[in-house]
Amino acid sequence: MRRVLTLALGVSLAGAAVAEPRGFTATDLVQLDRVGSPALSPDGKTVAYTLREADLVANKARTGLWRVPVAGGAPQRLTGTSSTDVEPQWSADGQWLYFLSTRSSSMQVWRLPMAGGEAQQVTDYPLDIGSYKLSPSGKALALSMDVFVGCDTLECTTAKLQKQPGDKTSGMVYDGVFMRHWDTWSDGRRSQLFYTPLDAYGQTADEPIRISGGLDGDVPSKPFGDASEYAFAPDGKSVVFSMRVAGREEAWSTNFDLYRAGLDGKAAPKNLTEANKAWDTAPVFSADGKSLYYLAMKRPGFEADRFAIMAMPVGGGTPREIAPDWDRSAGGMSLSPDGKLLYVTADDLGQHPLFAVSIADGSVKRVADRGTIAGYSVGKAGIVLARDTLTAAADLYFEPATGGAERQLTDVNKARLADVRFGDYQQFSFSGWNDETVHGYVVKPWNYQKGRKYPVAFIIHGGPQGSMGDHFHYRWNPQTYAGQGMAVVFIDFHGSSGYGQAFTDAISQHWGDRPLEDLQKGWAAAQTQFDFLDGDRACALGASYGGYMTYWIAGVWNQPWKCFVDHDGVFDNRMMGYATEELWFSEWENGGTPYDNPEGYEKFNPINHVKDWRVPMLVIHGELDYRIPSSQGMAAFTALQRKGIPSQFLYFPDENHWVLKPQNSVQWHESVNAWLKRWTAD
Repeated sequence: MRRVLTLALGVSLAGAAVAEPRGFTATDLVQLDRVGSPALSPDGKTVAYTLREADLVANKARTGLWRVPVAGGAPQRLTGTSSTDVEPQWSADGQWLYFLSTRSSSMQVWRLPMAGGEAQQVTDYPLDIGSYKLSPSGKALALSMDVFVGCDTLECTTAKLQKQPGDKTSGMVYDGVFMRHWDTWSDGRRSQLFYTPLDAYGQTADEPIRISGGLDGDVPSKPFGDASEYAFAPDGKSVVFSMRVAGREEAWSTNFDLYRAGLDGKAAPKNLTEANKAWDTAPVFSADGKSLYYLAMKRPGFEADRFAIMAMPVGGGTPREIAPDWDRSAGGMSLSPDGKLLYVTADDLGQHPLFAVSIADGSVKRVADRGTIAGYSVGKAGIVLARDTLTAAADLYFEPATGGAERQLTDVNKARLADVRFGDYQQFSFSGWNDETVHGYVVKPWNYQKGRKYPVAFIIHGGPQGSMGDHFHYRWNPQTYAGQGMAVVFIDFHGSSGYGQAFTDAISQHWGDRPLEDLQKGWAAAQTQFDFLDGDRACALGASYGGYMTYWIAGVWNQPWKCFVDHDGVFDNRMMGYATEELWFSEWENGGTPYDNPEGYEKFNPINHVKDWRVPMLVIHGELDYRIPSSQGMAAFTALQRKGIPSQFLYFPDENHWVLKPQNSVQWHESVNAWLKRWTAD
């Protein structure tokens, strides 16, 4: 049917023209405005937040600052679209909103007067500010910058970064294996923590004081660490931060410790958690400064161990676990205004709620249910939440402290999605490996009609210690397939988070059997429970570990599938053990190094079953993926081509483990959808 004025129009009962419903598309996905970083003002009346706005034509996005009244009302833009403005933090008196901005051509700290007026630059350093935190008094900043550890000044680092005239060499010499990480090659710099007082005009000192002591590590951690990894003491006289100081063992160590540092930079930081050889992070002080709360793992070398909530006397003493019987891994921790509760988020049965944990007795209560809590901010009047679900991108909501109905504060994509109909979804369960309950979700096509059968996209999530649940994902979003008229099924197989640590642990050294059994039983259960799934027209697809599993089932369980899509998957376990950057991951998951335990790498190695491949496959890989190097995807595609199996290779020279650029994302989805339609057509 021809579209009129880009929208097919119908007529409402009232006679007004309305848009005809349609499915959700990849173009919709990349153009959605994205809410984040809610920050409740000290008086509890206003929420500042970030809004990411994409420009598909320019192939980029900008993030700016907005605010909205908690009592309700129209959101107000605080900063323009000519710069990237992120990480809003209120001053203690609420008169200023601090933030990071690129408006001075580098990332620096700025502040905006809430009474009106132009933003003022706070820092003016020759290096980008990576993160920052305002002191309790508002008279100082802690901030991070990438510097050469041996440099005493910022200018020393900038001088070292400048190529000398006449120097035509390009070689880099490395003394350790952690020479590249995620999507970046190391140039020798470390993210170090600095302190600087603010003068009466809100300006910083010319040269900040390094308080991380020149330790050979990064604070915050890379690549995804943030300011939650350090905290000012309530009196503002010291800072506690999390850092891994591992030397040549960094690539196979998960030993992060908490260090306490004075603000004059004269004394070496004191290690507070040296006894624990696993991960310690996310420090939060009690209001009186006498206790330090933090998150800790117990098993060295395991990045997916349970994060327990710990309490440590600042004056010295034995740490205690606050909620030892709560079998969830905590994250995103903050203290309640009365100092009696710790708020944390955690995966839980296919959702990601907010919980309140009693410091006194360890009791745990769900505070915010439904979907995924992507961010929150706590005040005396209540809690502001950034929540999303499988049918709604993130928006802000307010939960009053006195109880009562939750209020929605924003609806940022209302106009853009006015004519979109999302596919309904339902969680289901079945008996999986070891007769244990396993959960999954099914999403109906947007145009579902009772009595019809629909082709299926069977998505296998990555991690593998993650969860695919009630969440509006910006890369692997089930609605982009439902919007094409497909049904979607995905399973939280053994190894997934949110079902207890034993459930998560079950996948280690069992990549190819226990989760495979769950996927097989889950696929059978879904077809039994939902009669609209066409089991004869289904394709399996996944990324990272999901890509590994796609390669694996291509050889050992290919009977049900009409096609496969594999994004950045592990094709050869043994080479992955040598080529990935975070060696601790492969070594834990396979029971040692490839040379000490080769059998562990070969037991479930997809490359050993290529002889049984027969199903058409689309392989996708990014060149900047150092987690699973692009040679893995190229090798798999070579195998497909050599065997004469219908196949394509989609290569992104400018993307990492994820596809992030808006137009690349659209191309990715269009290529995947075309492949699915080709092989599931009637």
